[in-house]
Amino acid sequence: MHENQLVLSEEHAAFLIARRFPEYRGHVIRRLETSGTVNAIFRVGEEATARFPLLSHDSTGPDPALAREASAMGEFLQASPFPGPRPLGIAEPSAACPGGWSLQSWLPGVTPSPHSHESSDGLADDLADLITALRRHPTGGRTFTGTGRGGVLQQHDGWVEECLHQSLGLLDVGQLRKLWEHFRSLPPAGAHVMNHGDLIPANLLVDGDRLSGVLDTGGFGPADPGLDLVAAWHLLDEPRRRRLRERLGASDGEWERGAGWAFEQAIGLVWYYRESNPPMAELGRCTLNRLLEAGVGR
Repeated sequence: MHENQLVLSEEHAAFLIARRFPEYRGHVIRRLETSGTVNAIFRVGEEATARFPLLSHDSTGPDPALAREASAMGEFLQASPFPGPRPLGIAEPSAACPGGWSLQSWLPGVTPSPHSHESSDGLADDLADLITALRRHPTGGRTFTGTGRGGVLQQHDGWVEECLHQSLGLLDVGQLRKLWEHFRSLPPAGAHVMNHGDLIPANLLVDGDRLSGVLDTGGFGPADPGLDLVAAWHLLDEPRRRRLRERLGASDGEWERGAGWAFEQAIGLVWYYRESNPPMAELGRCTLNRLLEAGVGR
């Protein structure tokens, strides 16, 4: 999916896992085929998963993001009514993985697709309960300080313009450009609240039509209250989006910023992953179609 991407066999992963966590020596190591774009995921026996970053850390030494992610995962568990993975440890850098890697507990469940649960009232209600609980967790005076999604929509103009250019011939760029002009004109959020930060289908687990767990919780932190509303556009049809919005009591501005963050994420998925990660490209196409069909900004 990426230039200079880490390539790691199950045998090499087993060697690294046994060297750092000898208690798992002899456990079956299986690489999981996921649509994830950041980590190679290996299941370690029945209890754990190892996450190896696909792209190397830029400088020598441990990637400080791993410690931040472990801390955020622990904080997420305090806030969430649904289970998430527990951090089990961080491995030091090696020639195979220059920034280090991490071990987490295993969570059972299956991930939904963009359409599989779109008409589920239960999932809409569970997402509303999750977002409400995360928002209630105190920020401790923190605000969003990153460069990714969650700050100010207008700061992503350059990225969106590149994506629109790359999407010529793949998507209705004219309509999408008009949509972005609307999103970028929205006033910024007021006070920030705690967000998961990436509520896409691949980061959720379901049991039947109900939410059973939440993955990739290392980005838990303060951001625009609209950020976690991307889940509405990635997962739900119009009646269920309305149900979720009513449960949250989202204002017009908050709801539209949520649509803007969903757009900013989806616009990069189709062209970038259309050959290397078709499920992620399909998520982008589905989300953009929902935004256009909903007539946001008209």
